[in-house]
Amino acid sequence: MFQIFSLPLTVPETPAFDREVFQHNIKPLLEGIAYDDTYTMNTQSGTQWDGFRHVGHIDSKCFYNGATSDDFVGDAPNHRCSIHYWAVHGIAGRGILLDYYHYAQTHNKAYDPYTTHSIGLSELQACATSQGLDLRPETEGGDIRVGDILLVRSGFIEKYGELSSEQRHAAATRSHDDLCFAGLAREPAIRDWLHDCYFAAVAGDSPTFEAWPVPEMDHLHQSLLALWGCPIGEMWDLEKLAAKCRARGKWTFFMTSAPANMPGGVGSHANATVIL
Repeated sequence: MFQIFSLPLTVPETPAFDREVFQHNIKPLLEGIAYDDTYTMNTQSGTQWDGFRHVGHIDSKCFYNGATSDDFVGDAPNHRCSIHYWAVHGIAGRGILLDYYHYAQTHNKAYDPYTTHSIGLSELQACATSQGLDLRPETEGGDIRVGDILLVRSGFIEKYGELSSEQRHAAATRSHDDLCFAGLAREPAIRDWLHDCYFAAVAGDSPTFEAWPVPEMDHLHQSLLALWGCPIGEMWDLEKLAAKCRARGKWTFFMTSAPANMPGGVGSHANATVIL
């Protein structure tokens, strides 16, 4: 079976972090006979990939492979770390889903995905054990293979679907300091595990992947993107996939993604598909 990860481009209705609302317009070419349409969008406002131009290493102000902001903007910009290189080659590999939200709900660990709920390594390991997975790298006898694509369901999409339009707007338009989302913790154990597993990419269903807000600018983004060259997917719709995986008792699958072929691009809609 095929499963598509992307939310409709109109979701979220109001993006967080002051990002632009998606706009769709239909343009008549010949009234009643032919039409075009136009999109106006922020590539970071919905289902997305964070590319290597999105976040750099804060202290050094370097991006992946030593790129700097002068490569992106200014008098002589170039294509270093551009998203279009991903489009040329595509992203394909074995995906592995950790349905942490379901694990938490069924093990008396209920939480609100719109709060700063940090998911530590011990919790991910417990979730994996409940799914019959061993989170150690394959070289250590575990189930994680070099090049796997990690997907983590934190429950954001389910919670979003339960909110009214007014509640969604209020949640997204909180001040930057008041925005809160569940996600991976920034503890050393998580960083070591992510690094040692050599994931080709990571993705989740929340707007930030990591728990938000970030204390003392200690972003997991800078480790993944700037230091390790690991793409981050955010706001992926993992609901139907999680249900199918639970029904089959199978948590790995083949997945592909076709980012936008935009030279100089920072991020992209994911266009991701899984084959179970």
